[in-house]
Amino acid sequence: MAAYFVHESSIVDENVNIGNNTKIWHFSHVLPDTTIGEACSFGQNCVVGPKVSIGSGVKVQNNVSIYEGVEVEDDVFLGPSMVFTNVINPRAFIQRKDEFKKTLLKKGCSVGANATIVCGVTVGEYALIGSGAVVNADVKPYALMVGVPAKQIGWVGISGNTLKFFDSKAEDDFAHYELEKDSLKVVKK
Repeated sequence: MAAYFVHESSIVDENVNIGNNTKIWHFSHVLPDTTIGEACSFGQNCVVGPKVSIGSGVKVQNNVSIYEGVEVEDDVFLGPSMVFTNVINPRAFIQRKDEFKKTLLKKGCSVGANATIVCGVTVGEYALIGSGAVVNADVKPYALMVGVPAKQIGWVGISGNTLKFFDSKAEDDFAHYELEKDSLKVVKK
């Protein structure tokens, strides 16, 4: 017996691996050659795959499609109706499946509702992408990104809270420090 839940209105194709305690809710479809980790949650009307890798502890809200070429590491949050692309210059009349670009979402990052992640980028660990943002370039770990195109406006901690700096040099030099919970250790990397 499966140690995961799939709603009766959803479809899981053959050659799919789903981890324990994962839940796939209404009207979703998981395509072949897809791997989903443990303790994930997929909301209503999600499409995953084919050939997609999803880590453990991932939360995918309603109306999200995760296409071939996308890799999602552990503990990632994908907000309602956020969008992935997998081709830079799509045309209905030209097949470009051999041009899919890899997109990587690193551990613990979050993508807000209605944001777009353009293919070929990496979103760093624990980064936070604001609702409606359009990400068209790599995102640093812990970066807070908003706008169209997305621009960095600050830093967030592991909890997703905005980090406050009392020294502008510390903020400028942030990439050279370690982050532990929501505080900086004064240890150079």
